[in-house]
Amino acid sequence: MKHHIDDAAFGRIADYLNHERCLYRMNESSLRRFIEAVYWMARSGAQWRMLPADYGHWNAVYRRFDRWSKQGVWKRMFHYFSQDSDLEWLMIDSTIVRAHACAVGAKGGSNGRRLAAARAALAPKFT
Repeated sequence: MKHHIDDAAFGRIADYLNHERCLYRMNESSLRRFIEAVYWMARSGAQWRMLPADYGHWNAVYRRFDRWSKQGVWKRMFHYFSQDSDLEWLMIDSTIVRAHACAVGAKGGSNGRRLAAARAALAPKFT
């Protein structure tokens, strides 16, 4: 099975989870397979039933994910790692951020009439 999370990053996650209370971690290989499965789900956006068999049975992975969610493990992990975020590869440009269709500047139906009425009200009046 190909790993999508490199060894250094997984080592940091495993070290964090070793200090987490009330967690049954089994062994490092099953923990890595579970973390990789959750990463695959987050990256793909697929349904749980579509999880590849390499990561284990989808229902077992889902139940473990749900149990960790109810215990607040994911939330605490997010807050812990967000304090030391690596923004070296962060980049946002116009190929990533898409504007909504109404943001292109096209004249809207009732909006156009309201804007015309507002402009008329603000126009200088001469007597």
